[in-house]
Amino acid sequence: MNPIILGIESSCDETAAAVLHGNRVLSNIVATQDVHAKYGGVVPELASRAHQGNIVPVVDAALKQAGIALKDVDAITCTIGPGLMGSLLVGLSFAKSLSLALNKPLIGVNHMQAHVLAHFIGDTPEQRVPEFPFLCLTVSGGHTQLIRVNGPLEMVVVGETIDDAAGESFDKAAKLFGLPYPGGPHLDRIARTGNDSAFQFARPKVPGLDFSFSGLKTSLLYLVQHEQKQNPDFIASRLPDLSASYQKAVVDYLLQVLERAAHTEGLRTVALAGGVSANSLLRERIQTLAKENNWELFIPPFGYCTDNAAMIGIAGYYLYQSGYRNDLTTRPQARMSYH
Repeated sequence: MNPIILGIESSCDETAAAVLHGNRVLSNIVATQDVHAKYGGVVPELASRAHQGNIVPVVDAALKQAGIALKDVDAITCTIGPGLMGSLLVGLSFAKSLSLALNKPLIGVNHMQAHVLAHFIGDTPEQRVPEFPFLCLTVSGGHTQLIRVNGPLEMVVVGETIDDAAGESFDKAAKLFGLPYPGGPHLDRIARTGNDSAFQFARPKVPGLDFSFSGLKTSLLYLVQHEQKQNPDFIASRLPDLSASYQKAVVDYLLQVLERAAHTEGLRTVALAGGVSANSLLRERIQTLAKENNWELFIPPFGYCTDNAAMIGIAGYYLYQSGYRNDLTTRPQARMSYH
């Protein structure tokens, strides 16, 4: 019989809980933290405190929405890395307490592995899922990776960023433009009315299948500094064009490396995952690229792109089925490799 999995996510600034019956989501509750907006970025100590206040009501809401009692849960799964140590510790400590009190298995989940496995959440019986092996471009706030997925628990990173991630690149550009945190979605919205050919930015040149976004950010900063000497209101007067041009540069670069990786790995099944996969231009352009290359493309629904607990639950489901278990000595890991 399919197990009932309780998933808990607290790696950064969202406190989330979900209940899954096998691969089917019964509930998926996410509490966001508005406290960071005035600081222009996540403050780790404030994130930890917010998780402490949110975790009990969020888990309670997930169980009630699913119509499941705690005693009926077969396993407790939670994110153990990568992420902010304090935030991870809140979720892991709570999961350990439930595991001990209920005498239920504890399963620690890799947050990035969970983003990939979000494609296997079965909301409908006829839902298409990728066939193994496939190539996944995972783009989130803190990570940019190309992963060859040979099985649910067999993932190999074939390329990754050597400095900032794509999400950080968007957020830092948005901060430079004076947009509220988190800036990526605001930049995406404003870019829709801009001319994406108005400005040109340096294209990174990194060997192999790795990424680098530091040069793009520096190119943007130098442009803004130069233009503001002539016109102090440069950003405000050209914000849509700046946003559109910078967004295009980042997306072009992501897809250029993705296309190279698909050819290198000899794969025609391609997936997109992570919070930045909600970006409208990236979703539009990757679909065009998939048609040009005759790829079979998979993109999760918006609710499973950003950090959520349903993806932790589906990762926990596969780990549970494999017999994987953690004990009470398990520690959170700011950096973490794949299982």
